[in-house]
Amino acid sequence: MNMNIGVIRGDGIGPEIVAQAQKVLEKVCAKFGHTISYTDILMGGCSIDACGLPLTDEAIEAARNCDAVLMGSIGGDAATSPWYKLEPSLRPEAGLLKLRKSLGLYANLRPAYLYRELADSCPLAAKDGGRTFDLIIVRELTGGLYFGDRFTKVIDGVETAVDTLKYDENEIRRIAKTAFDIAMKRGKKVCSVDKANVLDTSRLWRKIVAEVAKDYPEVSVSNMYVDNCAMQLVLEPEQFDVIVTENMFGDILSDEASMITGSIGMLSSASLNETSFGLYEPSHGSAPDIAGKNIANPIATILSAAMMLRYTFGLQQEAEAVEEAVKKTIADGYRSVDLMPRGEEAASLIMQKCDELGDRICERV
Repeated sequence: MNMNIGVIRGDGIGPEIVAQAQKVLEKVCAKFGHTISYTDILMGGCSIDACGLPLTDEAIEAARNCDAVLMGSIGGDAATSPWYKLEPSLRPEAGLLKLRKSLGLYANLRPAYLYRELADSCPLAAKDGGRTFDLIIVRELTGGLYFGDRFTKVIDGVETAVDTLKYDENEIRRIAKTAFDIAMKRGKKVCSVDKANVLDTSRLWRKIVAEVAKDYPEVSVSNMYVDNCAMQLVLEPEQFDVIVTENMFGDILSDEASMITGSIGMLSSASLNETSFGLYEPSHGSAPDIAGKNIANPIATILSAAMMLRYTFGLQQEAEAVEEAVKKTIADGYRSVDLMPRGEEAASLIMQKCDELGDRICERV
């Protein structure tokens, strides 16, 4: 198989971590007899510098002509970067929102898995001598507050900002079906997260999820308010299998889930449309404070590449080979700086730079 992959290296640590994911993909291709062709695509701050826009129409078309897109990270330091002196529609993150909408990437999948070897990096207290969890957050990605009407203006002499939260039943139904389909392949348990005690959109959300659930009698369904879910993720993440929720709630909860795995550098992500096309990226940001230092954790990006092999190309064995290589690398004691524990426990571990950790994972594919 030839894989035609668009590559958005982006800003900050983006080029460093994407390079490691590409290295792993090329090892997979050499082992399993595939080929890759890459198309470089500009988005984010680097696109602003080169083209004056965070995402051009030409870049969208280039992405559309690929089988999938692998992305690093975009953006910079909001306090110091000139990109954030521009109006919001011209800032780096606006490019990502536009790409998601243009390509119909409505379903964001963010798995959160705690490796036993990283239990000491998890900020949660140990449970019965140790804990582990394996959950996935299915986030609606093209609706809600991030895509609603918005404005800032003076009303009756008072500067006022408005963001509109809107969902229709079709948007809710398709993301709910995605979540239930995933649950059927996992633990057959879905927790739908909303704020139905306050928001009309959440009351519609709960109604449509209940309707979809009737088509999946094998799946156990529960509803949870978002504030309680945030608490439960800290208290007992083991209780969750599939969490499905709207855009902003999913953004916040998935970042929380990433940190209880030990580091946000561990959380992969897939954004899918109704075809096999997907955008694959780590859930973390561009970390401009460590850009160029070769110390970023590339694992989230490498695991995102594994998701690409599985969801876009249907290469289950190849995806598992990457995931197992990551597990073996961690089990063998190799760590990026963000995964290093403090104190005596660090003595038995081997700290690796970004490219070195990529090499260790390649060796185990």
